[in-house]
Amino acid sequence: SGASPRYSTGTGGEGSEGAGLASSESGGSGFSLAAAALPERRRPGGGRPRYEVVRELGAEEVRWFYREDRKTWKPFIGYDSLRIELAYRALGAGGPAEPREGEAAAVEPVCVRSGLYEVDVASAESYPVYWNQTEKIPVMRGQWFIDGTWQPLEEEESNLIEQEHLNRFKGQQLQESFDMEVSKPVDGKEAIHSLKLSRNHVDWHSVDEVYLYSDATTSKIARTVTQKLGFSKASSSGTRLHRGYVEEATLEDKPPQTSHIVFVVHGIGQKMDQGRIIKNTAMMRDTARKVEEKYFSNLATHVEFLPVEWRSKLTLDGDTVDSITPDKVRGLRDMLNSSAMDIMYYTSPLYRDELVKGLQQELNRLYTLFCSRNPEFEEKGGKVSIVSHSLGCVITYDIMTGWNPVRLYEQLLQKEEEELEDRWMSYEEQRLLEELYITKQRLRDIEERLHGLKASTISKPPVLKFKVENFFCMGSPLAVFLALRGIRPGNSGSQDHILPRTICNRLLNIFHPTDPVAYRLEPLILKHYSNISPVQIHWYNTANPLPYEHMKPSFLNPTKEPTSVTDSESVSTVPSPTTSPVMVRRHYGESITNIGKASILGAASIGKGLGGMLFSRFGRSSTTTPQTLETGKDGAEGDDKKATTVGTPPLSHSSSGFLEPAVELEHRIDFELREGLVESRYWSAVTSHTAYWSSLDIALFLLTFMYKHDQEDTEKSNLDTI
Repeated sequence: SGASPRYSTGTGGEGSEGAGLASSESGGSGFSLAAAALPERRRPGGGRPRYEVVRELGAEEVRWFYREDRKTWKPFIGYDSLRIELAYRALGAGGPAEPREGEAAAVEPVCVRSGLYEVDVASAESYPVYWNQTEKIPVMRGQWFIDGTWQPLEEEESNLIEQEHLNRFKGQQLQESFDMEVSKPVDGKEAIHSLKLSRNHVDWHSVDEVYLYSDATTSKIARTVTQKLGFSKASSSGTRLHRGYVEEATLEDKPPQTSHIVFVVHGIGQKMDQGRIIKNTAMMRDTARKVEEKYFSNLATHVEFLPVEWRSKLTLDGDTVDSITPDKVRGLRDMLNSSAMDIMYYTSPLYRDELVKGLQQELNRLYTLFCSRNPEFEEKGGKVSIVSHSLGCVITYDIMTGWNPVRLYEQLLQKEEEELEDRWMSYEEQRLLEELYITKQRLRDIEERLHGLKASTISKPPVLKFKVENFFCMGSPLAVFLALRGIRPGNSGSQDHILPRTICNRLLNIFHPTDPVAYRLEPLILKHYSNISPVQIHWYNTANPLPYEHMKPSFLNPTKEPTSVTDSESVSTVPSPTTSPVMVRRHYGESITNIGKASILGAASIGKGLGGMLFSRFGRSSTTTPQTLETGKDGAEGDDKKATTVGTPPLSHSSSGFLEPAVELEHRIDFELREGLVESRYWSAVTSHTAYWSSLDIALFLLTFMYKHDQEDTEKSNLDTI
């Protein structure tokens, strides 16, 4: 018919020429798959051309599958499947493109699944490119498929059936009728050919009507068929088989190009479960794919998530800490040692550098590897963001800013020297001190000159090989680390106060309201933000949500003036959770978790100063009566509408006498997840620290910021065309 290379009158196997394997001696027509943008062939319902001849399956009719976590077989997309099949044929494992004599049979691994995995055709296994995984992922070549589910038959049986089919029917014409795809009962119809397998037999009722019957219900095929199709007796019913996959594989069916990569950095406790960050990143990637399909399908690019597993390569103290742990409490201690221990390692001058270097090298290694496999990424201005969790945020921050505790130590020494000069001392002491001062000065000069010589010959490479576009912190204790390093609120609303824009374009701090490890960053930049609630992250299914930059700040505690409350007053005016008035709910679904936040950390009572500033969020409890929604609108009515209007009172003279602050933040930094409807307070305090990975709300939030420029460009070009 000429409709596609599949329907030819010759008996040679075409379809292999498509990706550059021209098989001149196989009698092919030289028809190129890539050149002929094949229409996607869906078999059920779609008619077949008349007078089709039985011949070997074309590369586009075979479909390759992979199986993860012992679940069902998943088909590779057309682009991947076709390239695996061509590599398989080049290997000479059957099919038209046999390797010529003297040619090495070794075939390059095939890059699949958006470049994250490779397939080794010879061993029929797939493995990840960017991280290590102990479990290999099996791949399988599908030729015969089960009706309805389109799951492939096991390869051995499939090969036997295919061989038998070709021996018996090759060169014969298929029947003319278009409705052969409709399964007709074959009871009473004679089988024209039969093949006995180990536990089943296959009957051909015609060239195109092939059924599998089970001779023993223990058969693996029969079992899966019975489960899938719900037959009580697979043996009596038989299962219809199809030759060739439901869709033809085309090279056009390929994934979009990656325009943005996201490094996902784990926090503490990875010693406990090394594969955890890989699983978490996979959850985040799958969730992001769903969101991309729903909200960003109009964009031709896509965001890729790569796990950064930096912990398992480090030796640190070997097993010293292990050896000093008492036996009685080993179970619980093992958990603590492998999680809380990382924080202790990080504050230890001995191991801190090893942790920093471990993460830094892994980030650079991944970036270099990605660019070497995607050379056009940098040319086209690809961007890089980092998502860090827990302690990972602190280490990532220190790498980006180059912060080092040695600096603090030097400042301390200098302070001591100054104090020394101020006190009375004898003539001899003074003389020696002057001598010491001059010698130190001379030492500094020599060091600087030496450094100057070195710098002129070798310029110091940047710590990271890429600029960070967005730095997303999840469940992050960064704020408390910065506060303990002496950072205090300033009077400019710029992110530069804690992270210069030259190093990282945008800093975003995401947390669950009950996460016991997370702290707010905004009050470290401008103090009065401790009284302004974090921005609420939109629910994934909110219709037309208000863009984040248009959301106005809302007050946490309008009755309290932020600047003039003394310590004694602040303690006496905070009612206890039992006596406090019923609060107006800030948004539908806010659970009781707000009450008793302080009890989670027991920290709100530390008082003003550091405690008041850092723990403001946890001290919110029941005194928070944000002026947002009117009382009485607290039902399920108009959820979507409500979600868009949350937190929008203007920053003006409010009734409580909260004066309009002179300075606002350039960009909001603290973003809070909306709580679920039925969370128990204690349960969510335990689980909230790890609840970020599979959240659709967070996936949408991340992609909203990463696709910002792409969307603006698309909208602009649309306007131009209009």
